[in-house]
Amino acid sequence: MNSEISHSGVVESIGDGHVRVRILQTSACAACKVAGNCHAAEAKEKLVDVNCNNASVYQTGQQVVVTASHSVVNWALLLGFGLPLLILVGTIVVATWLSYDEGTAALASIVMLAPYYLLLWLLRSRIARQVEFRIK
Repeated sequence: MNSEISHSGVVESIGDGHVRVRILQTSACAACKVAGNCHAAEAKEKLVDVNCNNASVYQTGQQVVVTASHSVVNWALLLGFGLPLLILVGTIVVATWLSYDEGTAALASIVMLAPYYLLLWLLRSRIARQVEFRIK
């Protein structure tokens, strides 16, 4: 099993110590042969900043492959989906256990996400150092 996830992309811009790469993120059905006839296919363009010491080696418009390890992907999924889900479910369970009605419990669970996302925003530079992409 491959220990990396990779996407091909095009170098968009080059700065001091980093390269910005435009990748096409596709869903599983976007690669299907009949995706043009089916409206379920989905593809999005993303810009990824890759920190590298040898940024001058790359040129704008150059085809590259951006990789990330599975552990980095799992960490990003945990922060983006796992912990918010636990906060939502945990708040609903506690609020209903405290005899609040379902509407109040649901509203409380959504409100509890605000401090979580504020904390993520405050720690974004620290998280960015841990979630690293590389150019292959």
